[in-house]
Amino acid sequence: MPNSNGRSHRGHRGSRKAGRHELVSTSLQSAQHCLEDQDFGTAYAHYLLVLNLAPELKSDIRETFQFTLFKWAEELASLARIQDLFNCYEQALELFPNDEVICNSMGEHLFRMGFRDEAAGYFHKALKLNPDFADAKENFYRVANWLVERWHFIMLNDINRNLIYQKAIEKVVHSGCRTVLDIGAGTGILSMFAKKAGAPSVYACELSKTMYELACDVVAANNMEGKIKLLHMKSLDIEIPKHIPERVSLVVTETVDAGLFGEGIVESLIHAWEHLLLQPKPKNRDFGTEDYGQVIPAGAILFGMAVECKEIRRHHRVRIQEVACVHLAETVEFCSPIHASVNSEETIEPYTTEKLSRVPGGYMPLTEPFQVMTVDFNNLEELKSLATRKPCKISIPVTQEGMLDAIVVWFVLQLDDEHSLSTSPSEETCWEQAVYPVEGLPDYSVKPGDTVMMEVCCQDCYLRIQKISVLTSEYVMDTERENTLALGNEAELCSALAGLKTTSMESTEIALLNNVPYHECFNTAIGKVLSSLIPWKESQAMDVDGRGSQMNFEESQNKNTYSTHDPLYVLDVSEGFSILPIIAGKLGPIKAYSSVEKEQHQRALNIISEANHFPKDTLEFWLSHVEDENVVLQRPKSDKLWSIIILDVIETSGLIQQEVMEKAAISRCLLHSGGKIFPQYVVMYGMLVESQSLVLESAVQGTEPTLGFNIAPFINQFKVPVRVCLDLSTLPCMPLSKPAALLRLDLMHPYLNSSKREVKVQVCKSGQVTAIPFWYHIHLDDDIYLDTSSDSSHWKQAAVVLDKPILVQLGDELVLSIQHYKSSVSITVKQ
Repeated sequence: MPNSNGRSHRGHRGSRKAGRHELVSTSLQSAQHCLEDQDFGTAYAHYLLVLNLAPELKSDIRETFQFTLFKWAEELASLARIQDLFNCYEQALELFPNDEVICNSMGEHLFRMGFRDEAAGYFHKALKLNPDFADAKENFYRVANWLVERWHFIMLNDINRNLIYQKAIEKVVHSGCRTVLDIGAGTGILSMFAKKAGAPSVYACELSKTMYELACDVVAANNMEGKIKLLHMKSLDIEIPKHIPERVSLVVTETVDAGLFGEGIVESLIHAWEHLLLQPKPKNRDFGTEDYGQVIPAGAILFGMAVECKEIRRHHRVRIQEVACVHLAETVEFCSPIHASVNSEETIEPYTTEKLSRVPGGYMPLTEPFQVMTVDFNNLEELKSLATRKPCKISIPVTQEGMLDAIVVWFVLQLDDEHSLSTSPSEETCWEQAVYPVEGLPDYSVKPGDTVMMEVCCQDCYLRIQKISVLTSEYVMDTERENTLALGNEAELCSALAGLKTTSMESTEIALLNNVPYHECFNTAIGKVLSSLIPWKESQAMDVDGRGSQMNFEESQNKNTYSTHDPLYVLDVSEGFSILPIIAGKLGPIKAYSSVEKEQHQRALNIISEANHFPKDTLEFWLSHVEDENVVLQRPKSDKLWSIIILDVIETSGLIQQEVMEKAAISRCLLHSGGKIFPQYVVMYGMLVESQSLVLESAVQGTEPTLGFNIAPFINQFKVPVRVCLDLSTLPCMPLSKPAALLRLDLMHPYLNSSKREVKVQVCKSGQVTAIPFWYHIHLDDDIYLDTSSDSSHWKQAAVVLDKPILVQLGDELVLSIQHYKSSVSITVKQ
């Protein structure tokens, strides 16, 4: 009997095995049919079943499964089925836990949805699985800039800042302070200062998941694990005794930005005084230190100064009325988001930031430094009154003739009565300064004897400097002058203001609009292409270099010169606000399409178009013709092709735009015979330099700047090889070679491109090569190009920072290996 039972079980097992094999085979066939029908969801379900039933097939169908997963994920994302999308990836990673491609793709979806911390984890895992995986490397570098901002490296390398904070913390701990809370701990360096000084209980909170995990590693590496309690949360959410057992006697923090209040220090300290700190020391009472609470920093003094600065001006005020024969309508007022924030209901940071000591062209003080306000972080009532306090009026005499471009602000952080840190532009400091651009004045010129007036308040816990005006001995400018003029002609003024359309633009867009050479080059290059495409007799009506084109175009329209021919089609898909379609529309029988998305930008372009007497249908907005932004390069009618397609190749940060070569490939298929892509090709230039500044801004340099604490290996995991948004004209560096052409990207003739090349560079000065700054010549054709490093450029530059400096002598020759993959360029040096 046992034998017969055994045969029966084997028969059932064989039957089950045959049935499973048949199910696997059927599911594979069904999956293939579904793929052919582009039914990716059903195909994915079939592959999932196959892999669970027959895991031995993993290696055989891995690539097909990946393809199916990615296609199905795209559909789920477009349908906003986010939970289903992530469920699919979790299932896939259970089957392929060490698949770097799936990890990277999961990270890309997370990053697009704003989950940067989680995305970084997947990119990092993909790189650990395959350090040479180019897609993951590029993704990780981009997300690293979001997760661990570059100022962390600069600040940790600032030995003076670290030393002064350490001394202030030591002083209060040695005087009896027993419990410390570090708010916004970052890497945990201030917490470790407190523990090393002897504080019995140290707590630290950090909201960023990435920085919290980094701090955990740092604390453990410095033998303080279990001695410092780290909390992954906002200080506003800390409860006693749920998270920490007691009120603390010291809060230490450095949650301050260039404008002092922008990182929420006021809100967090109000909450700390009400819920987390012991009561402050009463005046004229001699309590033991352990019996009262206090804050480091104890307070701050804010200072300001009016300045002239061309660089700030060109990024915040449109200074031109006409460019490339296009008249900018008087009824359109362009302003930066900072200026627009004054009347906005949104909470927008009311200032930008600059390191004034490195602003191209420098700056000129127009007033003496003046005190803006003081704040006592150990006074709860004063902190509470900041947001409700009435605006304070300040009047400052002008001491130097010039153009009033901005009010710049810095502060002295008073850690205690003995230790302080200044962020003044005249100091060597890791901080930038806050910049309040001046906009909306009838006249920006000032001279000694004038008075700059402003109001200062702390609305929304931001330092706001507003209602900036100038009082002269002759009359009052700005709003006061306007009100005086309105008394005599109020109706006319109200009518003019009602017709004025304010258009908010990013500072880079304003700098682009001010970039006259950019528009003139495009005007000439577009004219050359159009003249080659328009029949000879009709081209007589055109002015190729753009001069007088408005008259000729209008005359040709009136005489119906072009009535027998279809118009030529021009598509501008460059980023942000662009008047290039209008420039093109003035050069001949053009149908110009703009890809701007914002309604206020479209409205401004329509007004400019009308002011330049365009026929109504000359300018159209391309995104209104397409439902999906991904098909932006398709034509609205299949029988029409583009004569010119304008692409953005270089980001304003100094990097190559993502997927630009893919867009160029599509564009080439959509061009009319004789049509062109602008730019036609790009040449990347670079040179060898020695720059200690770039080194300090890119990685923490050992334990010396962090006063013996081992932090560098952990935060340096997030260093990136390329430093962006540089101004080479003011970068502290010593050139060690002449500029050399490193790479050519041809958008019209891709067969000329090479993904890898080597360039020999001659050393012209002895020193240490620490970085290779690079920039571009953007060729609209063989004769016309734009230099992204020029004074008028709205582009910044970038630099590859070497892991280790290379010592070179005059006459040496280095070989640079340049690799281009998608939008990523890597440069390595061979000696």
